[in-house]
Amino acid sequence: MLSALLALSALGLLFAGTTAYGLQRATLNADIDDSLERSFGEFETLLATGIDPATRSPFVTAETLVYLVMQRTLPSPNEGMMGVRDSSAVLLANDAVSLRLEDDPELVAAAAERSPADDVAITTIETTRATYRTIVVPVMLSEDTEPTAFVLAYDIDAERAELNRTFTTFALISLGALLLIGAVGWLLIGNLLHPVRRLRDTARTINDSDLSQRILVTGNDDLSDLTRTFNAMLDRLEKSFTSQRQLLDDVGHELRTPITIIQGHLELQDPTDRQDVDAVRAVALDELERMRLLVDDLVTLAGSARPDFVRPKPTAVDRLTDDILDKARGLGHRRWIVDSRAEGEVPLDARRVTQALLQLAANAVKFSADGSTIAVGSRLDGDRLSMWVRDEGVGISAADQQRIFGRFERGSEGRRAEGAGLGLSIVEAIAQAHGGRVSVLSAPGRGSTFTLDVPAATRRNPSAAVAREHSSPATKEEP
Repeated sequence: MLSALLALSALGLLFAGTTAYGLQRATLNADIDDSLERSFGEFETLLATGIDPATRSPFVTAETLVYLVMQRTLPSPNEGMMGVRDSSAVLLANDAVSLRLEDDPELVAAAAERSPADDVAITTIETTRATYRTIVVPVMLSEDTEPTAFVLAYDIDAERAELNRTFTTFALISLGALLLIGAVGWLLIGNLLHPVRRLRDTARTINDSDLSQRILVTGNDDLSDLTRTFNAMLDRLEKSFTSQRQLLDDVGHELRTPITIIQGHLELQDPTDRQDVDAVRAVALDELERMRLLVDDLVTLAGSARPDFVRPKPTAVDRLTDDILDKARGLGHRRWIVDSRAEGEVPLDARRVTQALLQLAANAVKFSADGSTIAVGSRLDGDRLSMWVRDEGVGISAADQQRIFGRFERGSEGRRAEGAGLGLSIVEAIAQAHGGRVSVLSAPGRGSTFTLDVPAATRRNPSAAVAREHSSPATKEEP
């Protein structure tokens, strides 16, 4: 990251410096040419009049004209002038002019080669001493035997030297800025990446026996969000691993009992006693059946984490409610009724919902007396669907209500009933797979009501009531 930051900064400074240097150099060249053109314009004006201001008579020699022009020209720094005749500098600038063109024989020779017939143009002349931006104006009047050339030139190298010094300073400042950016970037990026290093170090210390490590979160930037997400992942992993270990412990405990029972009876049976063999066989088959049911429940719970555990499709809730009641009648001799029946279609996995409510109905039969009422009901309330099983059984204490949905957990009354204690865990898994939850409303001696509450993207039947009491249909009540 620091290398990328320095590379981008260096490229930015290089681009800015190069662009500025190019623009400044182009401006400098344009200014030089503009100055030379203005000087030639003044020369051309004086030549057009043809009158010598000193004598009030026409110019007769080019040397006199060039001398007058040189008197009226004030060269800039790094600019010089001279008059050339017969391949030598015959007219020289005053001593105040620092650039002495006459000292460069190559420039003098190049100026002497121009003739009055040549077009006057600004050109660049390179010599061993310097590079000049030059305008040469050869002039020949009536009494001249040889032309005299007016030479005005800038030393381009000297003009650009100041510009080069400026950008050399810029380069040094840029280098210092890069060093400063590197030092500050090292501190800032190191501070920003500190949470990442903590993530790395924490990840190295995590194993399947210790998932308790967490990373301290500070700030509200992206790395802080990453740290929170990482901690949340650790929470889920720890919860999952803890649940798996607890499940293995509970399964081992639950399976140990039937295995011990079978082993004990087999060790004590008399193989010569037919009656004893039959009795042990009956016990073994009963315990194996209990183990099979336990394994089936565990397989169901394990599958609840799969995305295809439930497969919702539009389901008529009123018909589903009646179907559940019809199937529940065979669980025991009770007064089976429908509290209320929702009208409309809701996306549900009817098979899983039926499995959950029949599990609740089976529990209701276990903890209620013969002939008591067990009710099934459903209700649509806005975008929520509630389906419940209500009984008039022994009820559940408030303390037991907090834990009965855990695996292998039973209430105080549940310890006297058969089962592995996984039924309500399966019901809760089915509710959660539908994006809902399961709740219980109960009190000792007053019965219990277990409710599945799930989202409902419904398609209602506008001609039907949301729910209707079941007091009139005799077909759904069995005394």
